[in-house]
Amino acid sequence: MTAPPTRPLTLADISDLRAYERERDDLRRHVIALKKRRRVSVGPIVTLTFENRTTVRFQVQEMARAERMLADEQILQELEVYNRLLPGPGELSATLFLELTDADALRRWLPALVGIERSVELRIGTGADTSIVMSRPEAEHESHLTREETTAAVHYVRFALSADQITAFEAGPVTLAVGHPGYPAGVPGTVLSDATRAELLGDLRGS
Repeated sequence: MTAPPTRPLTLADISDLRAYERERDDLRRHVIALKKRRRVSVGPIVTLTFENRTTVRFQVQEMARAERMLADEQILQELEVYNRLLPGPGELSATLFLELTDADALRRWLPALVGIERSVELRIGTGADTSIVMSRPEAEHESHLTREETTAAVHYVRFALSADQITAFEAGPVTLAVGHPGYPAGVPGTVLSDATRAELLGDLRGS
């Protein structure tokens, strides 16, 4: 059965600034706990955070708060951007971060990792039964982030799974790896915990 599409966020989902201040502490605590289950590190500098409606709503609310957005038109512009991060039916959607903290690391890694947004692998199962789903960049963001000679420190990627792959995902194991030649530390990958796999299965099934 095909999962239902993720319902886009609308103005009705976004609290005004005063209302958001009242709920912000509780929401932040909830999102921090949620992201612990939805964040996977692969090697020393690559981290993927898998997005859903709660994480995306939090980003929009924080952007509106930081920029003191009061007009509906401003919020609608943010929603148009951030709704692209929501997973579609049978998809996982993630923000890929290159965790680079100084200028030397940026100069070393950004030219070396061009194309990394197409090099992340979701390995489902083990041995001969392993099924591999490759990442694909979110098209609109890719047009702004990708250059031939250097990459960006943040990318937005998706993984589209078939019905059989979703069934195998539930059974596990599932490994997230990076098959980029410039990043050998990502090849062994990271096996998803049971908590992370259960969390992401909800995305795949639209729950």
